[in-house]
Amino acid sequence: MIEGQPTEEEVRGFFELWNDALATGDSSIVASRYTKDTNLLATVSDVPRTDFASVKDYFDSFLLKQPQGKVLEGKVNIGNGWATDAGIYEFTMGA
Repeated sequence: MIEGQPTEEEVRGFFELWNDALATGDSSIVASRYTKDTNLLATVSDVPRTDFASVKDYFDSFLLKQPQGKVLEGKVNIGNGWATDAGIYEFTMGA
């Protein structure tokens, strides 16, 4: 947990924490990286994931591919009590 306003570097670090969660192969650990009011538009699913159970359900299948990601291009936005890191991500399967 970060106290106060996060820096751009800290926001970028969240991706690494998420990517490390992927490497565990545990969908519960990955799903716990999402907020309670999430809106995951997943890479290989046409179903919006808006709660822990639906995010976990997506990663139950996706993690079987052993994905690892990297940010090719990203833009960090930081506001009062929120931050986003949107961009282009590349996934390697079987990593």
